[in-house]
Amino acid sequence: MATDTPVRVLVADDSPTIRRSAEIFLTQAGHEVLLAGDGFEALALAADHAPQIVFCDIQMPRLDGYQACAILKRNARFAAIPVVMLSSRDGLFDRARARLAGAADHLGKPFTREQLLQAVRRLVHAAGDPAA
Repeated sequence: MATDTPVRVLVADDSPTIRRSAEIFLTQAGHEVLLAGDGFEALALAADHAPQIVFCDIQMPRLDGYQACAILKRNARFAAIPVVMLSSRDGLFDRARARLAGAADHLGKPFTREQLLQAVRRLVHAAGDPAA
């Protein structure tokens, strides 16, 4: 049973396992989940469905997470949507590069259910809904 207002969440990751894990965690909490396998697909889904938060893998084929995040942040329609980078690379350089691309946060992989839901609560519910 969800304790927060449902949120439309976009998860972009080239790993089917990561996408499925995130989908299960988020849908069990009552959120609507959109899934993308790469950065281009993520941008198309964002344009069509206006997510309220985006979780984006850094290392993806065709268009990586840094590039996808930067493109979203340069577009006035999406600039207020928080982007959380997902990566097994959790070093200072990776976090700094994510911030430069416009990311609101960085989650290491593998992430837990609570880490994912806490990011949604902190970045969407606490700040208000940027898509509203």
